[in-house]
Amino acid sequence: MNRKLVITKLEGKILTAMLEDEGIVELHCTSVEEQEGLPLLGNIYVGKVKNIVANINAAFIEIANGVECYYSILDNPVPIFTKKAGKKPLCIGDELLVQISKEAVKTKAPSVSSKLNFTGKYAVLTSGDTRIGASAKLPKEEKERLIEIASSYASDKYGIIMRTNAKEASEEVLRKELSRLIQECESLIRAAGTRVCFSCLQRAPKQYLAELKNIYQDGLTEIIIEDLEIYEEVKAYLQKEQPEDLEKLRLYADKLLPLHKLYSIEKHVEDALKEYVWMKSGSYLVIQPTEALTVIDVNTGKNIAKKKDDSAHLKINLEAAKEAAKQIRLRNLSGIILVDFINMDKKEYTEQLLEEFAKLLQRDPIATTLVDMTKLQLVEVTRKKVRRPLHETIRTK
Repeated sequence: MNRKLVITKLEGKILTAMLEDEGIVELHCTSVEEQEGLPLLGNIYVGKVKNIVANINAAFIEIANGVECYYSILDNPVPIFTKKAGKKPLCIGDELLVQISKEAVKTKAPSVSSKLNFTGKYAVLTSGDTRIGASAKLPKEEKERLIEIASSYASDKYGIIMRTNAKEASEEVLRKELSRLIQECESLIRAAGTRVCFSCLQRAPKQYLAELKNIYQDGLTEIIIEDLEIYEEVKAYLQKEQPEDLEKLRLYADKLLPLHKLYSIEKHVEDALKEYVWMKSGSYLVIQPTEALTVIDVNTGKNIAKKKDDSAHLKINLEAAKEAAKQIRLRNLSGIILVDFINMDKKEYTEQLLEEFAKLLQRDPIATTLVDMTKLQLVEVTRKKVRRPLHETIRTK
């Protein structure tokens, strides 16, 4: 598969498009002003416990004056304190290291975690979690090789997960990155003891820089950038973090045909904000995000299939499954997603549909799981909620 990363500016926003075999499969948007705002996903702070809500095993931690974040006590059993205010495991007034793990979504506050992630191109090191593992998307033999390498760095202070991008990377390259991540983690924790409350100990790279680590490297041939300032920033980042990718970087300088026109990025964004998505068969999807979940409804539309023709409905459903998986990734939908496929009487057809849909969802770099089909024949999907969906970032002024 041929992959390209395209970065351009459009109407005060920075648009990042991921292409696979010349088709756009991911779109990310950030306003220029937003890049300077707080808090950014991945930032690490010395926070202060502002309030504890015992009945939900949660706390609210202040990372700046008036900026409170949600903190799950159960999910963070090993906090790193810089100042302790009481003898209980967690007390109001405690100061501790936290990292933004989820961005604010509408009325919901950002979430923070005491499990500090240090993300590289090939591995993720996490404090307070001693597990050693590898991406489920890797072949068995490759997973075993990578886990063996990571296990030589085992510690009671941190764990390591080898990423999909580590596939076929040399042991020398992997060990170099692991050593760097360990040093980065240990240096930050040592420095934290000398910093005052609300200090930001580490700022996450801007979103379009973070994408350079997060995209699948397999088949990545080009990183194309139109804006000179962004180009220089990406170049400096690659020189420091990923020098092996420098040869893929290219500055686009055709003023007669802007980059967003060349790849129809504006049109893809416009389509990704629409409620209706038409398919070749004449059927269509209705995609409706709500506060609690996202609903995707499959309709026969202009398709001339008979009402009780299960074989025809299977064909429509398989087409819809492919399009739904594409739209979930393209629009960055997350949380609970319910897909209402056309009902089929034959059990083997339903099983075939679920099996195919699960395979399609596994192609997503973000953890996406087909949970089950409910008694009402609604297919329940969950996708890890990290960044805001595309429709929120595009429409934010």
